Amino acid sequence: MKIKPIKTDEQYYKALERLEKIFDVPENSPEGEEAEILSLLIENFENEYFKIEAPDPIEAIRIRMEEMDLKQKDLVPIIGSKSKTSEVLNRKKKLTVEMIRNLAEKLNISANVLIGNYSLR
Repeated sequence: MKIKPIKTDEQYYKALERLEKIFDVPENSPEGEEAEILSLLIENFENEYFKIEAPDPIEAIRIRMEEMDLKQKDLVPIIGSKSKTSEVLNRKKKLTVEMIRNLAEKLNISANVLIGNYSLR
């Protein structure tokens, strides 16, 4: 077992191939330890080079609505009114601090995501 840090795409893909081959080995075997170390190295490389950006606030709300099987009308008590809800979700008006607090609490979306910048239409 000769493991080195992953610094290039080529090393990354080779590490993935090797991990795929030894993925189901017993944990306490030498190959199991190699798999554990490789997975940490792969995760580190992916976190550094394949960052996934957080969605903008409106997209985050829409994703959570889908996850919770909510309709636009279900957000009216959270956002304030039918027209405000429509304007916010259609990017005609920005979220207010009160809306952000309510959405963070009721939909369990990080306030850091909700305060992010996004453009109006």
